[in-house]
Amino acid sequence: MHIDLDPPNGITGFPFGMPADEVEEAAAALGTVRVLDEGPPRKWRFMKIDTVLPQFAITFHIEDGKTLTSVEIWRPFDGPEQISVTWRGTDVFHTPAHEVMARIEAAGYRIDERETGYPQVKGLTPGFGRNKRDDIPWHRDEDDEDAKPLYFSSVLAAPTRYYDESPFGDE
Repeated sequence: MHIDLDPPNGITGFPFGMPADEVEEAAAALGTVRVLDEGPPRKWRFMKIDTVLPQFAITFHIEDGKTLTSVEIWRPFDGPEQISVTWRGTDVFHTPAHEVMARIEAAGYRIDERETGYPQVKGLTPGFGRNKRDDIPWHRDEDDEDAKPLYFSSVLAAPTRYYDESPFGDE
């Protein structure tokens, strides 16, 4: 299986703005689906369609209660199927995290980690997680005194300015 990250447009087969019922139907064709917090959004609680596949999971966010607003993909575990998740030809889960970030910067994007501690690409909006998992080796970056997982454990794709705007208004 191959998934191409195409922010700010979506991911393979799931464009941002896709109606929630279509997301649920398409996600069910991939794996086991569980819908959480269905209905109108509330501050910090919104509809999610969790999709569990044999080697990984995808969470589709329906933050406005109607359409696909962002997607989070979790790093696939090793298994019988070859799974790749790429951004412009770079496999974001099988390329060392520092190399993924270097390629994004080389493409002219600014990376910000200050607010969250997780790399966010401003103006493009992939956001990356480096959570501890037993199957991911650890690595110490030259300019960082703390060891981190060598590879990313998750990636969030969203429309432009996702990190700058709240779907919840002033609540």
